[in-house]
Amino acid sequence: MEALEKTKQILAEYPFIKVVAIAGPGDPLANDETFETFELIRKEFPEITLCMSTNGLMLPEKLQDMLRVGVSTLTVTVNAIDPEIQAKIVNHIVYHGKVYRGVEAAEILIKNQLQGIKAAVDAGIVVKVNTVLTPTINDKHVVEIARKLNELGVYIMNVMPLINQGAFADLEPPTAEERKDVQAACEPYVMQMRHCRQCRADAYGLLAQDMSQMSEERRNIIKIQTKEEMEKAREILTENDKEEKD
Repeated sequence: MEALEKTKQILAEYPFIKVVAIAGPGDPLANDETFETFELIRKEFPEITLCMSTNGLMLPEKLQDMLRVGVSTLTVTVNAIDPEIQAKIVNHIVYHGKVYRGVEAAEILIKNQLQGIKAAVDAGIVVKVNTVLTPTINDKHVVEIARKLNELGVYIMNVMPLINQGAFADLEPPTAEERKDVQAACEPYVMQMRHCRQCRADAYGLLAQDMSQMSEERRNIIKIQTKEEMEKAREILTENDKEEKD
């Protein structure tokens, strides 16, 4: 109910928002409350587009639940389709209560991701794939992922830069130019998403405008009702950003 009340509050203040997504906590497909929440939101706001982000491990077996509650857009994180490479990125998984490690874990994850993505596309879900560009590990492999996504019918791919923390704290993130080069190499196979900014799971707002991180004053600027007002709000925010930088 907390998620529904938060959704009501945000949509009352910002009625231009048309998509509600669940990206956690943990993987949404491992949590039955994900589907209960979507059911509540769809009942209250039947016109809203429902979206989910997942690592895809449980996708083949949870797809029917997603369709039942009305999920129509899906994001799956796929960082490798080669088990040897994947094992360097995720060293273990927990699948049906059992821990798998190394290449064995990678093989299970990749198999489920690819099967699930294909089934979701065939069911009419619009699929986006996120791939974290990790220098020295998958940077030469991302184009192979793009080729596979083309075969599966994926709509769009988002190549995201590594955030160097945790196990990857010693790795240098890719430069903006390196990321652009990888996107260009992938573009012949699958459309590239170039406007994405990494944001919190509880973010809300416009593309490139996470209002959950704005001051109340800035949020009030974009309490808007029409497309014309939305464009005006973008202009105001852009001008404000320029003034702050100056």
